[in-house]
Amino acid sequence: MTTENIGLIHLGVGAMTLRIFRTDGDHVEEIVGSTVALERHLQSYIERNMAAMLGVRFLDTEVSTGPVHGGRIDSLGLDEDGSPVVIEYKRSRDENVINQGLFYLSWLRDHRHSFESLVAQKLGPEVAKSVDWTSPRIICVAAEFSRYDQHAVREIDRRIDLVQYRRFGDGLLSLDLVVSTAGSGARAARTGAAVAPAAHSAVSQRLAGAVAAVRELYTDLDGRLLDLGDVHSVELRHYIAYRRGGNFVTVKVLSNGLRLYLRLAPTSVELEPGFTRDVSGIGHHGTGDLEVRIGSVDDLDRAMPLLRASYEAVA
Repeated sequence: MTTENIGLIHLGVGAMTLRIFRTDGDHVEEIVGSTVALERHLQSYIERNMAAMLGVRFLDTEVSTGPVHGGRIDSLGLDEDGSPVVIEYKRSRDENVINQGLFYLSWLRDHRHSFESLVAQKLGPEVAKSVDWTSPRIICVAAEFSRYDQHAVREIDRRIDLVQYRRFGDGLLSLDLVVSTAGSGARAARTGAAVAPAAHSAVSQRLAGAVAAVRELYTDLDGRLLDLGDVHSVELRHYIAYRRGGNFVTVKVLSNGLRLYLRLAPTSVELEPGFTRDVSGIGHHGTGDLEVRIGSVDDLDRAMPLLRASYEAVA
């Protein structure tokens, strides 16, 4: 018999207790996770693999906020939407990492030019031009979060992800998204609450100026996407992102309908002219290589299997 002992990273939504087992023929052995304080080298490991582990492009580490603010941002990154990301790591039980993240996010908003210069240096000037300051994010990584931490982030009007890690033996590491809040201009399936869209959002203005049929179509789409499960939406500069850990659908509002970009390989579906299109080689605003055109409720009904498949693909 062979023993499966594969070093892997599990990334999921922490809706239930994560258990990992080693299989050996017909028998299983549970690998008990540890919740020790975050080791220093784990920050470096996450930074080297940030795109795979957090869906964020790494920019810099231990970024000084200068003598006036007197602090250091653990990690800076840029996510798939072009949103700036502050990553903070909780190294002890009593460390208030959420407040630290908020402090550094405030500093970052006041130093946009410095951040964009860093993006230009690391990722190129074209990427720097596309930085979207509509809704910057905070990601907090820790061995555990208290129920007070989880409640607090839901009361704060900012985009905050709480990511809990556990070690299982020498070769297994899990990252579980415990809480993800959307901040301003979002609707969240967790609470069912609607938040007024940000006044400066071009998407909000475009939606408000659209004809009634397009607004009704978007309202229908929005409800269906939120009903899929643990989903929230975020209004950004050019589109609305529907997220389940990462984006699974992004929506552009047009005068005659909606354009959806799904996280599905265009080669995995049968493309229909006028309805679905491969945009993997075409520049577009939105994440995803499969474009779906929605101009009616019938189109939306027809698109639902694709939307569900994209939702499941991000799990």
